[in-house]
Formats: sequence, C-alpha cells, structure tokens
Amino acid sequence: MLKGFKDFLFRGNVIDLAIAVVIGTAFVAVVTAFTNGIINPILAVFGGDNEIGLGFRLVADKPATFVQVGPIITAALNFLIIATVLYFVLVLPAMHAKKRLGSSEADLTDSDVLRQIRDLLAEGRASAGGKHEF
Repeated sequence: MLKGFKDFLFRGNVIDLAIAVVIGTAFVAVVTAFTNGIINPILAVFGGDNEIGLGFRLVADKPATFVQVGPIITAALNFLIIATVLYFVLVLPAMHAKKRLGSSEADLTDSDVLRQIRDLLAEGRASAGGKHEF
C-alpha cells in the first residue's frame, strides 16, 4: 500500500502539479500587490472626495449602502494579468515545443485509436491460437 502511494507521489505529473500550484500562488501574490499598490490608487482618483475608492451609494444618507466598483475592476485586472502572463510564458512555448517535437499521438482521432486497439486485439487472438481468455 505504501509502495503504491510512493509511486503515485513520485510520478512526474504530481510533482509538476505541486510546483505549478506553488509558483501560481506566489505569482498571484505579486499581481495582487501590484494592483493594490498601483491600480487601486489610480482607481481611487476617480472616486468622489467623500468616498473611499471608486463606487457609488445606493442610498445617499446611508454609508453602508456604498457599492465598491474598484475591487471588481481590480479583480478583473488581476485575472487578465495572470491569464496573459501564463499564456505567453507557459501555453505558447508549450505549443511551439509540441509542434517542433512533432507529437503524432496528439494527431490521432478517437476512431484511429479504436482501430489500433482492434488491430492489437486481433493480433493477440491470432498469437493465442484463437482462444479467448477472459
């Protein structure tokens, strides 16, 4: 049981995924600091004198009804910055590497894979003398 767990942990995909999560978390912290330190003050310029940040009040006399638009814009900018960097740093180079290496397995359709399985099963039956063992 422990051997199976050890094999699972040391497969390349699990380690790569763990590294990606750690790097992604650190990158989110950097982007959040950027937007909190630079973008939010710029958005606060567009808010009114008595308001904290960019937004509006639903009821003029009740401060609790203030709707903050700035955090929504900040979250959208965080998403766009992270998605853009990940695309240009990870996805685009991976696509170029895949084209350069010429992965023929990715070009197979479902029908092609099923034909290969059928042919392999037919070869297995022929080598077993036509006996079926299930």
